[in-house]
Amino acid sequence: MKKMVVLTGAGMSAESGLQTFRDANGLWEGHNVMDVATPEAFERDPKLVLEFYNQRRRQLLDVLPNNAHHNLKELEKYFNIHIITQNVDDLHERAGSSQIVHLHGELRKVRSTTNEKIVLEWSKDLYLGDVDKNGDQLRPHIVWFGEAVPQLENAIEITKQADVLVIIGTSMQVYPAASLIHYVSSNTPIYFIDPAPSISKNTNTTIIKSGAQQGTKQLIKMLVG
Repeated sequence: MKKMVVLTGAGMSAESGLQTFRDANGLWEGHNVMDVATPEAFERDPKLVLEFYNQRRRQLLDVLPNNAHHNLKELEKYFNIHIITQNVDDLHERAGSSQIVHLHGELRKVRSTTNEKIVLEWSKDLYLGDVDKNGDQLRPHIVWFGEAVPQLENAIEITKQADVLVIIGTSMQVYPAASLIHYVSSNTPIYFIDPAPSISKNTNTTIIKSGAQQGTKQLIKMLVG
């Protein structure tokens, strides 16, 4: 069975009604990114940061996977699929996909502020005073700006093995995620699904100018009929 690697971004989740963090003016839900998504912000105003992610988590619990998520699950009948996502939601998991790497962390998990290996499932609000087994404050299990991306090496190794690469709903402008496209071999077919594609068509690249749901429907027709 051929190995398909799928890179997904905010456009994948937007069609479930999940608001993307950053809008056109660079603010995240009205907040400067430096105020809600850096270690320094958490140190400076932990209540603000925790409430920001509490709101994102509540919103996540109110939405469902869309047809694009389900279409990727459907493709598991024909391909060994690995999903590498920039999204921090769990919509791929809820659609039933089984091999998922979250580059930027997960909203429904929290971790210790002192031991990053202590990670807990978490679906409720997180407050100051919520602590790990050692009594240390918990924080969102999110990769903030300025922090290392622990899953990057894993994602690179997975991408190197791709027989087919599919990119959905991401501008490929956010690094280090955008660098993954450079790790596939030169003859690997690439399918780029986005209503406003940001990469150029070449001999190995098929551009599907569409949203995630319609685009993945077209992808299934192209690959399996």
